[in-house]
Amino acid sequence: MNITKKDIDSLNAVVTVDIKKEDYSEKVSSILNNYRKTANIPGFRKGHVPMGMVQKQYGKSVLVEEVNKLLQESLNAFLTEQKLDILGNPLPKNEAAIDWETEDFSFEFELGLSPKFKVDVKGKSVVHYNIVADDKMLKNQIKTIRKQYGKLTSKTEVEKEDEITGTFNATEKEIVDKKATFGTDIIKGKKQLSALVGAKVGDVVTLKTKGMFKEDHDNEKHLGVAHEEAHGLDIEVSLKIDEVNTREMADLNQELFDKLFGEGVVTSEKELKTKIKEDAERQFEQQSDQKLLNDVVESLIDNTKFDLPGAFLQRWIQTSGESPMTEEEAKAEYVKSEKGLRYQLIEGKLRAENNLQVSFDELKEHSRGMIKGQMAQFGQLDPSEEEIDGIVARVLGNQEEVKRLSEQLNTTKLLQYFKENAKLKTKEITYEKFIKDAYQ
Repeated sequence: MNITKKDIDSLNAVVTVDIKKEDYSEKVSSILNNYRKTANIPGFRKGHVPMGMVQKQYGKSVLVEEVNKLLQESLNAFLTEQKLDILGNPLPKNEAAIDWETEDFSFEFELGLSPKFKVDVKGKSVVHYNIVADDKMLKNQIKTIRKQYGKLTSKTEVEKEDEITGTFNATEKEIVDKKATFGTDIIKGKKQLSALVGAKVGDVVTLKTKGMFKEDHDNEKHLGVAHEEAHGLDIEVSLKIDEVNTREMADLNQELFDKLFGEGVVTSEKELKTKIKEDAERQFEQQSDQKLLNDVVESLIDNTKFDLPGAFLQRWIQTSGESPMTEEEAKAEYVKSEKGLRYQLIEGKLRAENNLQVSFDELKEHSRGMIKGQMAQFGQLDPSEEEIDGIVARVLGNQEEVKRLSEQLNTTKLLQYFKENAKLKTKEITYEKFIKDAYQ
């Protein structure tokens, strides 16, 4: 057997595998001999079927199967030995031209080679948002808490700041007796608010949904329409008002503080603001980190230049799926997946060159920390090492959990690497401004 590689260019190559009769004949003969011993053919005793008849009936199929096995084994071994970094899988080039009536065979495979490139995370600067909870947010949060823990009083007529429980109906989107409870403070439309204020329990109010709520997602929550229909929903709905309630604000006293954070943790309004600010900014940090990760990834994709074996990858996409694609379908699929492929190559290079792979010991330690945190939430502040080890063993025995935790830890390590090595420009910003700047 002989295997050779011919480079077409830096991204494409052809591997030729030449298989001679002596490479497969002994194996094929052994299999046919076994067939002869076990074959049941009318007119012949078992084990006495002429070899010529066995060869005629089974010879070609055995030959094809064994040659293909030998071909795949030798090709995979060659790619491993040569340390070839390929994209996709080898594509047979002359498969249709193979003459199985001959004794020697030559197979050709096209290869798409991974490009050579460098990744510079210190290139263009990326904004790292430091999201702060400003006084406006803190006041609104305290107001929400006071309303949530306040006394609910029933009324007969709607006023501003009241809470309405009612039933929505609309023929157009098949909204039937959809129960909803909402405050008038989430009503954005002036006409809709005017129609609600002054309405009494038992009244049916007709409302336009376009611009009714401050957030379009409330159409999904309160009207029950699908997520994709919620944005820009423009229909007419009727609302039968079943209840009207007003909330008397809870006092900012020790009883409320203890309900919120546990006995004695917070003892004043100043400490309450500090606690709310700390908790909010801890959550904001997660959003800031996700935004940073997304932005660094986009920057790396945009600024790390390299070519791909596009024509090869389109042919591979065309033939590798469960159902063959047309050239046009494969081209469209390649266009959709090219960006993701580029980032896979960039990320792979970063991980390999900076030792960012996740080890089993790291995964085990990550699981221990996660489990301790979850147990602490349920009041188990001092679990035994034996108890934790048992839970860790069960978690890591579940392949789906291992995959999920590995992805989680991989992302954490990559994010930390970006924080330490990427060129970042810190920008302090309120949460409200962050949402506008980052996502709109």
